[in-house]
Amino acid sequence: MKEKDVYAELSSIRDLMERSSKFISLSGLSGILAGIYALIGAAVGYWLISKFSAGEAGISYSTEPFLFWQLFIIALAVLSFSIFTACWFTMKNARAKNENVWNPVSRRLLSSIAVPLITGGLFILIMLAKGNYSLIASACLIFYGLALVSGSHYTFSDVRWLGIFEILLGLIALALPVYGLVIWAIGFGLLNILYGSIMHFKYDQ
Repeated sequence: MKEKDVYAELSSIRDLMERSSKFISLSGLSGILAGIYALIGAAVGYWLISKFSAGEAGISYSTEPFLFWQLFIIALAVLSFSIFTACWFTMKNARAKNENVWNPVSRRLLSSIAVPLITGGLFILIMLAKGNYSLIASACLIFYGLALVSGSHYTFSDVRWLGIFEILLGLIALALPVYGLVIWAIGFGLLNILYGSIMHFKYDQ
């Protein structure tokens, strides 16, 4: 067997092993769109804050329940659109690669991200019940980052770096809660667009 044939065979074996151990149908475009949704949501949120705080210096969403709930609804809308888009593009990618979306690897991926996401969701609900709004933005970023780091074991390794940066931004938001909306926009908006672009040109082509 020629040397180039050996390399081709090894490459095929490696690809087969990767397909059996990692979920590779994630779409970079869904990350880009999720980032765009987040930036639109942040822009609407900033407009609400500016409108609400007109003539009142130093107002913060973390101390105004009515304003915060409006922002929370916007965040839920962003999350809903993002999940729908991710599911749509993932299924489209899987069909293009002749893969089954619901397989042992995807189930392991979902189970690995479920614990930090569910924990984060419960944590946020408890903070809402206690009226402690200043931790919400940082909690969203931190638990989202933890879910990405956990799930990266079953998909592209690039996801791990996105998770690490989300966690770091969450810690910054925790230290600077007055800038929570801006940092949230950077984490869920700009970082997702950057990550999605890298994923698209690296894997979707």
